[in-house]
Amino acid sequence: MVVAAIAVLSACAPQDETNPKTPLTLEAAVAGEWRDPANVARDNWRHPLQTLAFFGVNPRQTVIEITPGYGWYAEILAPLLRENGHYIAAVINPDTAVKHSAKNYYAKQLNALERKLRASPGIYGSPQIRLFDEAKPMFGEPASADVVLTFRNVHNWREADTVALMFKGIFDVLKPGGTLGLVEHRANGDVADDDYSGYIGQNQLIAWAGTAGFVLQATSEINANPADSKDREGGVWRLPPAFSLGDKDRDKYAAIGESDRMTLRFLKP
Repeated sequence: MVVAAIAVLSACAPQDETNPKTPLTLEAAVAGEWRDPANVARDNWRHPLQTLAFFGVNPRQTVIEITPGYGWYAEILAPLLRENGHYIAAVINPDTAVKHSAKNYYAKQLNALERKLRASPGIYGSPQIRLFDEAKPMFGEPASADVVLTFRNVHNWREADTVALMFKGIFDVLKPGGTLGLVEHRANGDVADDDYSGYIGQNQLIAWAGTAGFVLQATSEINANPADSKDREGGVWRLPPAFSLGDKDRDKYAAIGESDRMTLRFLKP
């Protein structure tokens, strides 16, 4: 196994005495007062309790989250797993960015995630950040994870031409019987190679995962949004939270809400 880097976060830092380390339920982790209010405000669109329950996440697992961004789900997963499980954030090493233009973006996300998880060791425990090479993704020792999660990332893999590599890396790190939980912006059908709307066809994505060896176990409409027509110029980024047009037509896009999303659970046989 080759992992570009592993940063173990502040295991020796003083505990936050206002948040003593006690095992959490999934419900308590989602309801945690430490969560950023701006993140909590998006629960109505992202349904974290129902989504993580659908994926079968529990406090005793080793869970890897692929490219967690600024840590929206890390705020829930790291506290949930701090006592009896293990939370690992698999983050693209900025120096390996397939698109050089993305290097600073990845570095900004990495720095923000590190600051978040180090800020309150009494809440987050000692999670790991594992840096991986975007062109050669490996996420840990083979068959070492119970669950791998990724939220709204497959469209980025497609644009970087790393779909097959990413699914293989995920398949390899999961234990037999392990779960891949995946949420993605959902197109009305398969998308063409030159489609950069941010949406992916559900059957298209299922086929990609199947090529890597995954078996589709279940689908859910937890994160569906029938108000998202998907036919606008600018794709998914017109909608919240990106609001790519700024204040222009903001009320219109806010009324639509976040994108229509597929929620898929795969099994590694």
